[in-house]
Amino acid sequence: MPGRFTGGCQCGAVRFAVEGPLGPASICHCRMCQKAFGGFFAPLVSVREARKVTWTRGERALYQSSNLVARGFCASCGTPLTYEAPDGMAMAIGAFDDPGMITPTLQYGLEAKLPYVDHLADLSGTRTEQDIAATAFLADIVSFQHPDHDTAVWPPESVTMQHPDQLETRENDA
Repeated sequence: MPGRFTGGCQCGAVRFAVEGPLGPASICHCRMCQKAFGGFFAPLVSVREARKVTWTRGERALYQSSNLVARGFCASCGTPLTYEAPDGMAMAIGAFDDPGMITPTLQYGLEAKLPYVDHLADLSGTRTEQDIAATAFLADIVSFQHPDHDTAVWPPESVTMQHPDQLETRENDA
């Protein structure tokens, strides 16, 4: 899938752009990926075939999770961003602005696959706005999450003025 793809972390301190085709998308069930993502598996897409990956705001921090693999993340909010190995880099699908356009086509690390993952679609569910018990809680939420598109300045001044203690690392993000 050729083109330009953008994304970033939850807080907006790190943003990226991928120019060119994305490679294969996968989910990895290995225990290291479960821990790195804090989830049941790691959804990743290869960017080895892309012409260019640019960090357009901030830089990812790196954690050397093994002798051969480093994992990129936002040092401010902890969002997982990359899996970096000798054969190239993959990026977290959920960090893209439009993750629905990236469909995983294979799975790795099946030896650590959690036994209930294949049955998640069978669970009952509700949309957030339909949770009557959470109505008051939801009405009071003010999101500080970066929107799913590039911004010239982040955070907006209105957020900075209301919560300066949470935004101390972002003075150079313009």
